[in-house]
Amino acid sequence: MTYSLQFGQIMRDIPYILGGAWPTLWLTFVIFFAAAALGLFIALVRLRGGPVTSRLAGLWVTLTTNSPLFVILFFLFNGLPNCGILLSPIAATLIAFIAISSGYLAEIQRGGIQSVRQSELDAAETLGMSRWQTVRHVIARHVIKTVSPALSNFFIFTMLGTSMASLVGVNELTGRAIEVTSRTFRSIEVFSIVAIAYVVLSLAASMALALVGRMLFRVRMRVV
Repeated sequence: MTYSLQFGQIMRDIPYILGGAWPTLWLTFVIFFAAAALGLFIALVRLRGGPVTSRLAGLWVTLTTNSPLFVILFFLFNGLPNCGILLSPIAATLIAFIAISSGYLAEIQRGGIQSVRQSELDAAETLGMSRWQTVRHVIARHVIKTVSPALSNFFIFTMLGTSMASLVGVNELTGRAIEVTSRTFRSIEVFSIVAIAYVVLSLAASMALALVGRMLFRVRMRVV
């Protein structure tokens, strides 16, 4: 059986499909920055918290980094309604992604904080820097330069992963592609367009993040 490509049948749907890039980017930014903030809090608790809170933070990291996102997403969207808790597709997506991502980002940021050398802190103290000046000019700059490449890669990973939100009905790039495919039955043509869109978004994000890293933090990152 042969399959004949018919891009003409989906030409009018292409603007609609590509319009899903905005929800994809919106989800990515919200998930990434919320998870990064939560991850930073968890990392600080693990490093500076008491025995109980530090272990609880470690338990959170263990649970989130060893739980399939697909399972958590479906539990929130399809499981909780059995207990009377109804979440919208967007809410379930954000909660699942932020929870899972926070564990990974906590470890990335914890590694960056631990990479600060004691000699740098001693030098700051010798120069008479206050605690805030030490955090701003020594710790923060060092941590950002250390973790920027990993955070940039995770940002792109998050953007590509938002396609899973289509499984619970979120109308982002992949969700729109599924909708058009169910109507036109031209899956190869539709998902070829979507694949190209994801490649363009990934390259654009890589270049933007590399530029920001070089301009603000003097970090040299390779565009993937």
